[in-house]
Amino acid sequence: MAVKKSARRRERRVSLRVDARLSMRVEGTPDGGASAQIVTESQNISSSGVYCLSSHFLPPLSKVQLTIVLPKLPGRTHSQELIKCEGIVVRCESLPQKKSEPHYQLACMFSGVDRAKQEILEEFVTWRNLQALRAALSPPTRVKQAVRKKAVAKRVTASTTRKKAAAPKRTRGAKRGAR
Repeated sequence: MAVKKSARRRERRVSLRVDARLSMRVEGTPDGGASAQIVTESQNISSSGVYCLSSHFLPPLSKVQLTIVLPKLPGRTHSQELIKCEGIVVRCESLPQKKSEPHYQLACMFSGVDRAKQEILEEFVTWRNLQALRAALSPPTRVKQAVRKKAVAKRVTASTTRKKAAAPKRTRGAKRGAR
């Protein structure tokens, strides 16, 4: 009897990953080309790697230089943290896009991060996960206010429509004759 494979894949990541749009730069050597500086934005990040979109194909297992800008975290004195490290391309897959603009999904593993920078990355990931958890547990105030405004606007529109429907309609002739 054949053993069924599980529909779910087992998570192999050791560190937590969080969705984050962070400014970053990737410096590497595309296939058969000269060194390229790719300015992009991360899609998600962990203390062990980053996922982003790239305009160039970078071969898997090639070394790249990464520069990532982390925002100011609560309790930190610096306005931003600049993480500079070496990385290794884990995956670079083509995205279905317009032929004039080739884009690739690029996943890189950090290989040259010192312990202090790795702790900052871990702190950032934890902080973003806490923000996401709080947002999931209680809807943001702005959303509540927008919903209230729409409800009030509907009530006002409905009452105005009822008043117009109840009022007698006057024609031009009726106005002239009344004079």
